[in-house]
Amino acid sequence: MKEKNKYTNKRIEFHILQSFPVTCLNRDDVGVPKTAVVGGVTRARVSSQCWKRAVRMAMQDVGGVQLAKRTKLIGNLIGDACKKLGADDISARKCGLSVESIFSKEARKKFESAQKNGEFLFDESDAPSSDDSEDSKSDTLIFMGQKEIEALAHKFEENAFDYEKVFPLSEKKPEKILEKLIGKAQFALTDELDGLDIALFGRMIAQAPTLDVEAAASFSHAISTHKVTNQIEFFTALDDFSEAQGSAHMGTLEFNAATYYRYITLDLGQLYETMGNNDEFFPQAIEAFIKALFIAVPSARQTSQAGFCTWDYAKVLVREGQGVQLSFETPVKARDGGYLQPSIEEVKNQLAKKEKLSGSLFGKIKEFEFGINEDFSIDHLIEGVKSAVKA
Repeated sequence: MKEKNKYTNKRIEFHILQSFPVTCLNRDDVGVPKTAVVGGVTRARVSSQCWKRAVRMAMQDVGGVQLAKRTKLIGNLIGDACKKLGADDISARKCGLSVESIFSKEARKKFESAQKNGEFLFDESDAPSSDDSEDSKSDTLIFMGQKEIEALAHKFEENAFDYEKVFPLSEKKPEKILEKLIGKAQFALTDELDGLDIALFGRMIAQAPTLDVEAAASFSHAISTHKVTNQIEFFTALDDFSEAQGSAHMGTLEFNAATYYRYITLDLGQLYETMGNNDEFFPQAIEAFIKALFIAVPSARQTSQAGFCTWDYAKVLVREGQGVQLSFETPVKARDGGYLQPSIEEVKNQLAKKEKLSGSLFGKIKEFEFGINEDFSIDHLIEGVKSAVKA
């Protein structure tokens, strides 16, 4: 009988206010800061995908996390893993492409041609390299943990790096073999939390759906709590060696300044299931996520605008039941020196109202307020959340 998930229907919710001065955190296709019309006025916006990427990259800086690989070059990664186990260049390339052919139509055509002609279409000049980025890539981005890559490499090693013994060319559905070799993915079972980013942000593989992983973390689009109008900066650049007066280059770019409301929810039941009900490393995974969430800032134009601002305020709840996001449908008005203070009051008021209206369905276990008491640091918040989750 399957073990009951003790975290089912339990979540951590983050209601974050974060103010930025002159920035362009997330640009559209013409380089303009993204916006959205909410409550009849234009708001600054940072897409959920943008901030998720920033959080995933920040996880490298918090320690104890080994990120999965998200790439079209999955064949190269598997080939490199095979070479570390003793495969020669050509055998490693064949092993890598035998997996890549599951995801790449072009690679599959090579395999089918090789089967038809009785020979494999490789020679010494076609040996793999880590920067071989154009003629060896999947049709879509593939998300794999290091343990999964190494598991495949070890399977090839067991078969003397003969790819046909693992993925025969006659096999019409090689994805079924891949599914059996990797199995239902289990992540974060080591002290390096390998593949925790897959467990948090999910994975979909259309060619091998049993390898899909449901995301445990959900991010809303961050929106400004107030009306925003993008502004234009005119800039020039001078030539160090020119004797002529005037600039050598002129240009414009758009920016804005805003106090953002961010909503993130972490489904503890889903995360616990994906991690294989692992009690030992579950608290470590929660800590790594909160730390990354705290320090992560989108990377756009940081060298020229340096928008490295952490949370100004946050309400963090450990709850049971459906997520509760705030809409900020009515934009706040600047007061007490800016937009932050009225935004804090709006978060408190809206959450209090939601709790009253939801009654017993709100399911609050514990609530934390960050940013008011200077003696309550992010470390205190993390320990408090972990304790509430455990209880």
